[in-house]
Formats: sequence, C-alpha cells, structure tokens
Amino acid sequence: MSDRDRLVEENLALVHSCCKRFRNRGIEYEELYSAGCMGLVKAVNNFNPALGLKLSTYAVPVILGEIRRLFRDGGTVKVSRSLKELSLKINRVSKSFSDEHLRSPAVSELSQLLGESEDKIADAINAAKYPISLTFSSGDEENSELDLPYEDTTDKLTDRLALEEVIALLDNRDKKIIELRYFKYRTQSETAKVLNMSQVQVSRREKKILSFMREKLSG
Repeated sequence: MSDRDRLVEENLALVHSCCKRFRNRGIEYEELYSAGCMGLVKAVNNFNPALGLKLSTYAVPVILGEIRRLFRDGGTVKVSRSLKELSLKINRVSKSFSDEHLRSPAVSELSQLLGESEDKIADAINAAKYPISLTFSSGDEENSELDLPYEDTTDKLTDRLALEEVIALLDNRDKKIIELRYFKYRTQSETAKVLNMSQVQVSRREKKILSFMREKLSG
C-alpha cells in the first residue's frame, strides 16, 4: 500500500465525522460519504506538511467543500419539523436563561436543559437563523420538511479544530484554566478557588496561555 493510500484509509473516520453533520438534510448518506472521500483524496494529494498543520486540520475544509457542492446543486437543505420545533423551544429556554443569568446560555447548557445532544441543539440554532420557504406544505405529518438555505460552516469547523489542537498542547492545569474561564464562564476568582491558586496567579497565567494560543493559531 502506498503512503498516499495509507493516509486516505487512516483518515476515513474524518470523512464520516464531517458527513454526520449533514444527515437528514435531503441527501443520502452514501452520496455525502462519496463526496467526502473525494475531498479527502484531494486533500491528501495537495497536503504540504511544511505548513505546520495536521492533515486533519487541512483536510476538513476540502472534505466539506465537496459535500457543500452537493447542496449547491440541490439548492436547499431539508430540516425536519421536529428540528424546527426544537429551535422554538431553544428560543423560549434561552430567553428565560438570559433573564435569570444576564447572559446567553452555551450550547452545552441548552443541551442539559432540554435533554438533547449538543449537535442537535447546534443544528436547531442554525435552522432558526433562516426564513422558512413559502413552498412548505401545511400538512401535520411528523416528517414534513421545511426548505432552508444551506449555511456554510466550513470556517467555524476549521477554527474549532485548530483551537482544539492548540488546547491539546497545554498542560493539565492550563487546560483547566481555559475550560473554567472560557467554556464554563467562571470568574478569575472562582477559577482560583477551584485550582487552589490566587486570583493574581490565575490572571498572570491566563495572559501567558492566551499569548501562547494566539501565537500558535496565527502561525
């Protein structure tokens, strides 16, 4: 097996990961997977390790680009009625949460409050951003569908993957500081108590961590 074929085979799980984000949106999974594999092959053929990126980080935008081509040809993304109803629930829960906590809830918090997966919450939030097509049927069937314009999530996903890779470079204490400060929205004082540090120590360490992360992300 050539190095090229080996890289393609070793990263097929990445194709599945990308395809899962577009399930139940009007295109069969086999078609999504086929397009994603084409993107992976293109990425492997053009990958340059000298850029300092992992193959996975480079390949994701290429894989998504091939999948997006399918949706451009189809014109719309199908979103189920249940997903639209979930978006309405999210709006109500978000307003109540914001009134109580004076901030918007994170996806993880909405997931806990509504008992749904974070991926499904994210899909419902995206669906709610767009106007409903006038071609929607007025039937009451559970599987009725809404026609919504496709949202390009390539940049967001690529940024998230790059951020996850940089965070993975941190030691356990620094990871915990980032988790508490930016994912659990704790204050520096609250973070200091959890980690048995002073607020000043957290502040200084946080500045160094952010400087390190900005350098890695910009490089």
